[in-house]
Amino acid sequence: MAIEQAAWSSLGFLNFTRAHFEFYQQLLDEHADCQLCLVDQMTGYPVAVGNCVPLACDFNDLPPEGWDWIVETAASSKRPRNALGALAISVPGVHRGKGVARMLINGFRELAVTRGLDGVIAPVRPSEKHRHPFIPMEDYVGWTDDQGRIFDPWLRSHLAAGGKIVGPAARSMTVEEPVAFWETWAGRDITADGDYTLDGALVPLKVKDGVGSYVEPNVWFAYAA
Repeated sequence: MAIEQAAWSSLGFLNFTRAHFEFYQQLLDEHADCQLCLVDQMTGYPVAVGNCVPLACDFNDLPPEGWDWIVETAASSKRPRNALGALAISVPGVHRGKGVARMLINGFRELAVTRGLDGVIAPVRPSEKHRHPFIPMEDYVGWTDDQGRIFDPWLRSHLAAGGKIVGPAARSMTVEEPVAFWETWAGRDITADGDYTLDGALVPLKVKDGVGSYVEPNVWFAYAA
């Protein structure tokens, strides 16, 4: 829990999707054997955590709801499970840039093989999209750097690890709360309807009639086992 807090504390509002609130912790408890922890062998201390759950899916037809859909489907579907759905890779800032996240991606894939599953699906949160909140995700994914590679470092890492972009997850995580809730995260008063930027948010918060709606887009990746 301390690792997740260190990695995600500034984005704590994402914990308030309905799927997260209703099912997330229950799923992690039920599938404790699918939760990965990377430990520094020199110190014995954990440095990163990866969370995934088994579910049934069609690798070629993944829905726009993304992260929320993985949680809800894993919690409720009775169909035979054929994949692992990746939910989070938590790496505190001090350990980033060392290939730790790639190790956890590989860990998910190895776990899928061990369980006889077809592979891994992941609604990926681009690491630099928050710097461009008004750029549509479809446009952002098409950006390239001066070497012709996909612009976003985290998307690039998934591609380098063998992932395939399936398509957008336009409504991956949805949080709807009263304005007072969002003022806490925004650190300022929200006095009128409109669009507001939040630190770390990939798209603007949309406020109307005293309610703020944050609908985060992600990018669907698939990994064959």
